[in-house]
Amino acid sequence: MWSGGKGHMPSSSLLVPVAEDMSRKRHPLTPLEVYIELCLTKKPLEKFLTYLFRWVEQRKASIHLCCKKMKIISMSKENMKTVLRMVKLDCVQMVKLSFTQKLSTLAQFAPLLGQMSNVQSLILSRIRGSAVEEQDHQDLLQFTSQILQLRNLRNLGMEAPFFLEGCLDQMLRCLKTPLDNISITNCLLTESDLTHLSWCPKICQLKGLNLSGITLTDFNPKLLQVLLEKVAGTLEELDLNLCGITDVHLMGFLPALSCCSQLRVLTMCGNLISMAVLESVLRHTDRLPDLNLELYPAPRESYSSLGVLHRERFAQIKAKLRVILTYLERPRKIWVSPSPCPYCGDDMCGHLSPNT
Repeated sequence: MWSGGKGHMPSSSLLVPVAEDMSRKRHPLTPLEVYIELCLTKKPLEKFLTYLFRWVEQRKASIHLCCKKMKIISMSKENMKTVLRMVKLDCVQMVKLSFTQKLSTLAQFAPLLGQMSNVQSLILSRIRGSAVEEQDHQDLLQFTSQILQLRNLRNLGMEAPFFLEGCLDQMLRCLKTPLDNISITNCLLTESDLTHLSWCPKICQLKGLNLSGITLTDFNPKLLQVLLEKVAGTLEELDLNLCGITDVHLMGFLPALSCCSQLRVLTMCGNLISMAVLESVLRHTDRLPDLNLELYPAPRESYSSLGVLHRERFAQIKAKLRVILTYLERPRKIWVSPSPCPYCGDDMCGHLSPNT
């Protein structure tokens, strides 16, 4: 660092007095914070990361390695612990764990998760296990006990959490703050699980609810009604794709759905409902002023007795839906698709509005 003097001096003669002065005053230096995003896999670390970790290790007192977003994908337990010892864990705000291993790996990671006290988003993906097994049950207890430390958690996502069936209440009891978003997708839940979710005090302020891929066919239709009634004042996005929802289910929770005054996004593709019920949904949701993205399944009348899409019939149904939209109170666009995935690019997946 240049001292600011105008006269020319050798660099060594400038640095020595400065160094002596710093040593004499002994002012503690604020550690330098270095921010990176980590994605850890089973592959050997990149040369850059290897160098960075070695560089930080040699300067522990003056360098803090910080990471706001962290993804851990099938990394060996030994390497995971070694790497995470280098990171200032209370800086982590979003963590995604995707282990294609057993629940025991998640349990071993749990103490590290407990140190991530400022995590706002936790995403678990494809973690195998069954809490019916005694060891898996203990591993789940060890993991959920650390969620108690996450006092800033606002978003919880669990994609294909095979260990969760019959144990959702165990996870929900550990939440310390109300969630903004919860996503539980592509797994088996029991009716008891859905009951616990409906009555959980930490979901009363939800903005996003995603139950895509959860089969609700055999559940009491009133459970979704209770759940939607609880979040009717705050819910903005609702995803019920591929849930096995029938006319009975939909008519059961439709009054509660029509009270979700903040709802902006509603997706229900991949369910089997009739044209009459779809028409009723459109009329009930017409009173929701912020609803601007709606994705519905092709009504069951669009299919033959063998379950094959009848294109002419589907075209007639879309024409009828356009007429219905014309007579509703506000302009709307809806997507009606025979495909479970609304973003598949299928040529049958198109928007409908009164003017098209």
